[in-house]
Amino acid sequence: MRIAIDAMGGDFGPQPIIEGVVKALEEKDFTAYLVGDEKQIKPLIPNRLLDKVRFINSEDFIRMDESATEALKRKESTIYKSIELLRNKEVDAVVSAGHSGATMSLATLRIGRIKGIRRPAIITFMPTIKKQYAFLLDAGANVDCDAHNLYQFGLMGEVYAKVVLNKDDVKLGLLSNGEEESKGNTVTKEAFGMLKESFPNFVGNVEGGDIFKGEVDVIITDGFIGNIVLKTSEGAADVISKLIKEEIKNSGLLQKIGALLLKPVFKGLKKAIDYAEYGGAPLLGINGCVIIAHGKSNSKAIKNAIFQAIRYVENDVTNRIKESLKVH
Repeated sequence: MRIAIDAMGGDFGPQPIIEGVVKALEEKDFTAYLVGDEKQIKPLIPNRLLDKVRFINSEDFIRMDESATEALKRKESTIYKSIELLRNKEVDAVVSAGHSGATMSLATLRIGRIKGIRRPAIITFMPTIKKQYAFLLDAGANVDCDAHNLYQFGLMGEVYAKVVLNKDDVKLGLLSNGEEESKGNTVTKEAFGMLKESFPNFVGNVEGGDIFKGEVDVIITDGFIGNIVLKTSEGAADVISKLIKEEIKNSGLLQKIGALLLKPVFKGLKKAIDYAEYGGAPLLGINGCVIIAHGKSNSKAIKNAIFQAIRYVENDVTNRIKESLKVH
């Protein structure tokens, strides 16, 4: 297994990215292709792991405040070189915590879409009360979608959920403003009919609050709404965590003792809502494996993003999507 990692693109530079790579190499057998400034990143790799690392030197990277179209011109940038490695089949997957727009643009234009897939989609993990993830897509790749796009998101989401959840009876739901079939806009109403006809496990419309109940495995929506749902959820989780801490800080002795006893509970809650636990979001529909990690990724997130890439390739997700297209 060969994984290319954009070593420079994250918000905090190469340090947490390389730390994550080191942790991953200590737990899994793969070769890391580190794309970045070799003078900066090579000293961060322990000597015992150097035989598992290949360095692809690049001193240029796309900054977060730059336009995604910049990446198409900057052929010496870390993300361009990473994507080219995958395009030329020199690696099996790419992991990047860099500019997500640049990563998506390059993956779509340089690697290309799976034949028959009109738009790639970002699939992301949402925590549920059943202590397993639900999958939301699209989480930001496509702002405007038609009914056929939503239908294909369902197809790709089902394939990926079967791999990650290791079950065949994956339930799909269409995000809407009400459960009734009559609810939704023109696009979702058309998509509803297509999904109902093709997927026996399509449960119909689901509302925003249903995402976290764990009754539906795959929630389908366009990238505009999906990204808002994702960012709102992250913001709400952060605020709730801060409010709890503030309440404990201002409480009396007995309440503080009670909070101390509940520390394992709070730890479990933090783990459930921490994006670092799953690491990154696969870009489904591309003719290869591209994992988009959070720009603020710490070493744990990078490690888990790499594990996502390994699982994706081992389970041959790209070809499984191709096979699913023949069925539906």
